[in-house]
Amino acid sequence: MKTRIHINQHHIRANAIRGSDLPVISVKTYKENRYANRVSINGPSKVIYSPDSPLSCGARVWIECDHADVEIE
Repeated sequence: MKTRIHINQHHIRANAIRGSDLPVISVKTYKENRYANRVSINGPSKVIYSPDSPLSCGARVWIECDHADVEIE
């Protein structure tokens, strides 16, 4: 299963402004989107920078893991 991991800049800004502790790491698969403050990637992965073709959420840099086990801590 393909997993994409990226950082949610809106949560980072909200945390700075409001002093909150929203999780900022987004871990997406075809069926769910989970948030965390710490993630471990156990297996192969690659970092992708695609400024001309961002993800639908707007991310231009993300980590893609095709067959790696991604653990949310």
